[in-house]
Amino acid sequence: MRAFISLDLEGLPYIVSREHLFVKGALYSEARRIATEIAKVTAETLHENGFDEVVIADSHGPMVNILPEEMPEYVELVRGFPRPLSMVAFAKGSDAALFLGYHAKAGTDRATFDHTYSGASIDRLEINGVEVSEFLLNTYLLGSWGIPVILVGGDRRLIETDVKAFTPWVVGVPFKESPSRYAAKSPGMRRIKTMLREGVREAVERLKRGEAKALVMKEPVHVRVRFLRSDMADTAELLPFVKRIDGKTVEFETKTVEEAYKVFELLTLAAAGVNAIVTR
Repeated sequence: MRAFISLDLEGLPYIVSREHLFVKGALYSEARRIATEIAKVTAETLHENGFDEVVIADSHGPMVNILPEEMPEYVELVRGFPRPLSMVAFAKGSDAALFLGYHAKAGTDRATFDHTYSGASIDRLEINGVEVSEFLLNTYLLGSWGIPVILVGGDRRLIETDVKAFTPWVVGVPFKESPSRYAAKSPGMRRIKTMLREGVREAVERLKRGEAKALVMKEPVHVRVRFLRSDMADTAELLPFVKRIDGKTVEFETKTVEEAYKVFELLTLAAAGVNAIVTR
């Protein structure tokens, strides 16, 4: 059996400052230790419950956050950015997926670091008329490959909203409760590890009982993206199949979810390039 883990930082316990999120941040080393501990205990519990292989996609920022020397021998670590399919790279062929450190979508109240894919460029993302978070975007892509998500550990608001509404079979492990964007309350690490082990065991049992499902989006796929600024939409519109809707919004259609994901990834990288040019 093979499990896939996608790990972000913003939804991890104790991560509340921008200094946690960047390689040169004063608190980045603390964030790396937290990410590594969470990833390790999850991988260990999966291995104890029948998974021979665990692939972990380090999925925040430069995607080099997890300390590789701490990973067990049965773990394969995906690192580096940019990369095709970003947060779910190398997931194909897995029997189940788990998301760790995930956060709520842009515009969610009482959620730490709420954003969708890129807080520097994306204001809203819709797929087939549904506003999606990173959780939903990645879950739909995995679903198109027949892979069910079985556990999400992250911000309570994400678990109470998208996870519960779209994937009720998923085990939610709340790492933090957020009164605002830059503050949160989290249990002690020992308690979090206990919750995580219990959650993984329950998630695996649900998978074995056939309760976990692959969340499948109807294809072809219609995507609408609202950027934070009009110059980003100016650039996105250069693609001939991308249609401008208003000053900050574009839309396009693809045959598959995977194609939609790749185009969205390209538009986000283009927006980052525009931002780099105009702010240098």
